[in-house]
Amino acid sequence: MSWIDVSVALSPDLVTWPGDPKVQVSRPISIDRGHDCNVSRLDFGAHTGTHMDAPEHFIAGGATIDQMPIEATVGLARVIEIHDPKSVGASELAQYDLKAGERVLFKTKNSHRDWASAPFDEQFVHIAADGAQALVDAGVQTVGIDYLSVGAYEGDGVQTHQILLAAGLWLIEGLDLSKVQPGLCELVCLPLKVLGGEGAPARAILRPAVAEATSAAAS
Repeated sequence: MSWIDVSVALSPDLVTWPGDPKVQVSRPISIDRGHDCNVSRLDFGAHTGTHMDAPEHFIAGGATIDQMPIEATVGLARVIEIHDPKSVGASELAQYDLKAGERVLFKTKNSHRDWASAPFDEQFVHIAADGAQALVDAGVQTVGIDYLSVGAYEGDGVQTHQILLAAGLWLIEGLDLSKVQPGLCELVCLPLKVLGGEGAPARAILRPAVAEATSAAAS
């Protein structure tokens, strides 16, 4: 089965979190200007586009992105479609029987539009604090969502991050799940290995889990 790229492209038009640096791409070395090759310069924040948060992002002394175990974001994952139009809450998560060690990716109404090229949406679907606690209580190891943050723009956004990151979860933010169906899938998501970094841009790909992997997960 074909891999689906669930990353958003970095470009100057990419939406960013309010106050974060905008994406800038320049080419100081260029064949067009007589150089032997092309070399681009990239300037953007660590939490731009598809990226990952390490515990250090909100927890002083927490693990940094270069310390992330590879297995946190490589392996079977479950895409769960959220129907609540505002947040991922504990009441909706209760029906999914979350398991310890799972990698869970939330597809919400955020995926119904091309959010990456639209103005910042202050009302994006996020993970509520009680939803975050439910994920921690279940022992989930990795959580992903289809907007720039797992936490709300206002309200309990900081609390959501603190609950998840204090428990050592690894967070994937800024996923494009518009072409992904709910269910088990294979996940590969690797952030840049930034020494001491609280986060880093990442490339993420998914494909539906093959029958053998599905059977193994069920057993």
